[in-house]
Amino acid sequence: MRPILIAAIVLIALILGKLFFFTSGEAAKGEKAGGGGKNAKPGGGGDMKPAKVKTLVITMGSSERNVFSSGSTVAFEEVELRSEIAGKIVKLNIPEGAIVPRGYLIAKIKDDDILSQLKKIELEQKLATQIETRQRKLLDINAISKEEFEISQNKVLTLSADKEMLEVQLAKTEIRVPFAGKVGLKAISLGAYVTPAATICTIVQYNPIKLDFSVPEKYLNDIKIGKSIVFSTDGSEVQYLAKVTAIDPKIDVALRTLKVRAVAANPGNSLLPGMFVKVNLNISTNAAVMIPTETVIPVASGKKVFVKRNGMAEEVMIETGIREASLIQVTKGLNVGDSLIISGLMTLKAGGPVSSLKN
Repeated sequence: MRPILIAAIVLIALILGKLFFFTSGEAAKGEKAGGGGKNAKPGGGGDMKPAKVKTLVITMGSSERNVFSSGSTVAFEEVELRSEIAGKIVKLNIPEGAIVPRGYLIAKIKDDDILSQLKKIELEQKLATQIETRQRKLLDINAISKEEFEISQNKVLTLSADKEMLEVQLAKTEIRVPFAGKVGLKAISLGAYVTPAATICTIVQYNPIKLDFSVPEKYLNDIKIGKSIVFSTDGSEVQYLAKVTAIDPKIDVALRTLKVRAVAANPGNSLLPGMFVKVNLNISTNAAVMIPTETVIPVASGKKVFVKRNGMAEEVMIETGIREASLIQVTKGLNVGDSLIISGLMTLKAGGPVSSLKN
């Protein structure tokens, strides 16, 4: 029994010694790690290193209300040339794809019958004028009655009216260009018999050029004649400037949109009628605080940003307005002169020290 008792006492002594020394060592390590001792600060956290961040000083900018739409280019003037009378084409001069001036002769219809009638009228008019002159002299000496003179005078006037009518018919045998423009593809050939229903060719003027597009009806009061718009064509980065020249007086009932027409200069003829265009219409421009969109952090109670104040990161709840491509308007919460933190947002804590990085 005595050896067993001694072994038990030794074992108990070892266990007590291990527990005593282990607890003392862990406490010493904890004091060292926590900055214990006389110089330890309350809280055991020590000095926190400031986070390096980039800041942006808030300034007053401008916010734009833009309406984006799509539309099509339309020829400024376009007409299908047709003959006013039926007849055979005896002269045809259609320079396809060329620009021609106003009054350019495109086609001529056979006019032999009209010319012969006109020649006959001119001969009759000459004789009637001579008779009217002689009878005027006879009337002066009372050799004839006034009625006889008026009959001869009426004959002269009637023949003059008939001549004017034939001259009008003769002018209709010439098909001329009503305005300067580019000639389209010809639809007939020399010698063809045409009627007023047959198209000879098309004349198009597209410098300047028109744009037709539609906007939602809610912008009715914001669109005025003379307002400038910016547009571009599909697949091109080139931007063109146009001005609103007309507004449709009615709303499209099916689409609830308002049709608008604008006119743009086209000196190089780079824009052709029928092209698809993307339109940017500026409704209004107002002074506003604009900040980068990525600095806004959505939270359950709204939206917040971080600002640097007195070397600390401070949370500020904001209200936003119009959103642009990379900026968003702040209507409430920020003031001009605030230092907005724009980097390291996900690692920031409210009240934590921060320092600005040098740009």
